Amino acid sequence: MSLVASPDAMYRLLIQSVVDYAIYLLTPDGIVANWNAGAQRAKGYSAEEVVGRHYSLFYTQAERLAGCPDLNLAQARQTGRFKEQGWRLRKDGTVFRAHVVIDAVYDDDRQLVGFAKITRDCTEQYRAHMAQREQERNFRLLVQGVSDYAIYLLDTRGHVASWNAGAERTKGYRAEEIVGQHFSVFYTEQDRLGGLPQAGLDTALRLGRFQAEGLRQRKDGSHFWTSVVIEAIHDEDSGELLGFSKVTRDMTEQRGYEQALLRAKEAAEQHSQEMAGLSQFLDSVIANIPASVIVQDASSRQILLANQQAERLFGGQAASMIGQLPEQCLPEVTASYLAQQLQRGALNDRPFADESRVETALGMRTLRSRVLRCERSEGQADYMLFVAEDATEQLAAHAQIHYMAHHDALTGLPNRTLFSERLKQALARGEEQGKLVAALCLDLDNFKNINDSLGHAFGDKLLRALGKRLRGELREHDTLARLGGDEFAVVLTRLDNREAAYQTARRLIAASGPVFRIEGHQLSIGVSIGIAVSPDDHTQAEQLLRYADMALYEAKRNGRNRFESFHVELDVAARQRRLVETDLRTALHLGQLQLHYQPVIDHRHDRVSGYEALLRWQHPVRGMIMPMDFIPIAEETGLIHDIGIRALNLACQEAASWPGEQTVAVNLSPVQFRDVNLPNVVALALADSGLAAARLELEITESVLLGNSEENLQTLRALKALGVSISLDDFGTGYSSLGYLRSFPFDRIKIDKSFVHDMCESREAMSIIRAITELSNSLRIKTTAEGVESTEQMRRLKAEGCSHLQGYLYGRPVPASERLMRLQRSQE
Repeated sequence: MSLVASPDAMYRLLIQSVVDYAIYLLTPDGIVANWNAGAQRAKGYSAEEVVGRHYSLFYTQAERLAGCPDLNLAQARQTGRFKEQGWRLRKDGTVFRAHVVIDAVYDDDRQLVGFAKITRDCTEQYRAHMAQREQERNFRLLVQGVSDYAIYLLDTRGHVASWNAGAERTKGYRAEEIVGQHFSVFYTEQDRLGGLPQAGLDTALRLGRFQAEGLRQRKDGSHFWTSVVIEAIHDEDSGELLGFSKVTRDMTEQRGYEQALLRAKEAAEQHSQEMAGLSQFLDSVIANIPASVIVQDASSRQILLANQQAERLFGGQAASMIGQLPEQCLPEVTASYLAQQLQRGALNDRPFADESRVETALGMRTLRSRVLRCERSEGQADYMLFVAEDATEQLAAHAQIHYMAHHDALTGLPNRTLFSERLKQALARGEEQGKLVAALCLDLDNFKNINDSLGHAFGDKLLRALGKRLRGELREHDTLARLGGDEFAVVLTRLDNREAAYQTARRLIAASGPVFRIEGHQLSIGVSIGIAVSPDDHTQAEQLLRYADMALYEAKRNGRNRFESFHVELDVAARQRRLVETDLRTALHLGQLQLHYQPVIDHRHDRVSGYEALLRWQHPVRGMIMPMDFIPIAEETGLIHDIGIRALNLACQEAASWPGEQTVAVNLSPVQFRDVNLPNVVALALADSGLAAARLELEITESVLLGNSEENLQTLRALKALGVSISLDDFGTGYSSLGYLRSFPFDRIKIDKSFVHDMCESREAMSIIRAITELSNSLRIKTTAEGVESTEQMRRLKAEGCSHLQGYLYGRPVPASERLMRLQRSQE
């Protein structure tokens, strides 16, 4: 027997021996074909139990209903690899976080043999990562608040962006005097010349944090010693630098005490004969340090020393406190607190620390105290040292920072961070109580138009007013949050059924309906809402919110100012849209988008006057895809701009090669039309191709003219100034207004094919066609009737004075090389 195994056998032995990774093969249909030890360890199935079964049994029920297993194989089949992190099921029903890679496996003839699947259990790493993120967030909030007084923010270049009362008290500037100035004004001239301010920002940016002590300058020119912390703030998702948080504490007094103590220590070491004076000096220091100091005899419990701070805080007289027990010289509540702290210190070998809310002579305060038992020389009783700092203001600053980190600055509503916490808490309680929890995503309809026309300050006031209305429709234990912009979200808890969530959505929509009166303006807005309910739709907060967002998209797509509830088909549709988007990006890169041309007939001169360029997508798997199946997704994702530029350039280049003066018409999407750079794009396409501007016709729909009409008219005029023609497409089907024709000299009006289709049977359709042609002829505007399929339609349109015809009667859209060159007489 050979001692050298074959490579195939070695690979099999290697894979079977791997226990940290699940490695197995799937047939082209997703059936498990083999199973290694790592797979059995990760998922709990033995090879006999799982080989021959479909691999979807590792997915959750919701993912199976959504078709995830098949979609993932489809992506691996199309792109060669599928890769993700997600939750998977073990045999015992528990879930684990898995890193999954599925590779398509082909034979030498490029026939699909099956799929190689590798799964790694990364649950612990995932949980550790999430715990680390939470710890870092809490630590960041804590560090930002390590200050007794001054807390403010800097923008990315070091300009002051916010200013609190503590900062005003510390540095002497009011907010209106300092916001917008560079924070280097707080440095001495020598430090500014030395580049110290920028060095601090650079350190914070490089290391995440800069901390130092140094001399700083107040508004009045006086100097003070300060402890400074500068921390870089980054966006958690994109990593983009947002600015810096800056915490400044006036350490002048404390540094003075430290320097005094240091000098006293040096003096004591050098001049033992001055110890008596030093002791007196130390007594003075203790009397004036910003902390309450009390010394008690451990045996008799008598107070031996109490400084001025202790007197002021606890309400006793220092002279009367010395030699007394706490209960003899202090109010009952205070004496009880002090006696308790000293007793605890006496019972501990190590210093005892505590933080408590205490009723003092200054009111209810939060005290941070330390008690230390100090041993004296033999024969003398020990004594207890009690030191307490008033942390009330510092904790209030922490609370303020915590509030700011969890609430929207504009509306005061919870922000995305607090909303996520509330949603997770609600889901946990709902599971315990057997109640439903609903997540609602809200979006204002046409809010951008309000911002654009009236300004962002006006829009902010509208958002605040709407927030109050919406909050008034919810129960006390529900949560309304502003996620950003005009996006709001709601957590509804303790629901008995889905209808309760629907009723709340109806109330929220109704509450937004009444007119808002702001600064003399009256306006109405609508609200679109998406709803997802747990546990029916999902039990995880992030996924539930994503499903609610899908339902919101569906509500906006179905007409706005309404609500929609999530259903599995929405997730499938969203996945399909993502696949189409991915394929569309590939299509742009590989040149799969083509133009087909349909002739436009000038029947008065019996000739082909031009062509309309119609986009087609030749997909390598799905075949020919029509625009209605991918243009909406392109508009939604922003790809329409790249697609539009490609279509325009290709149409101009191909038309430039045609003999004669035939025109080419290119459709402009409403989304594409909103690009202020559109005239430059058109001019560049004409220049690159060499096509005469008069041979290019740009088609727009009436929806382009609905919003920002003056800006749109300026864009139309800029395009017209290039020498191109402008055509109004689908006239009469949408928001037709004679005002459009009066405000802009269109070169052509296109009659929608729906009217042409019905013209022989419908008097109304015929009347509309007659009205459009008469209007166009009176304004000397060309008319093109689309969808002409019969000789009878052609004759009637000619009789009505329609100048141009287009439709299957003359030819279907075909590639440029196959376009109709001349009109066939047989069609007359």
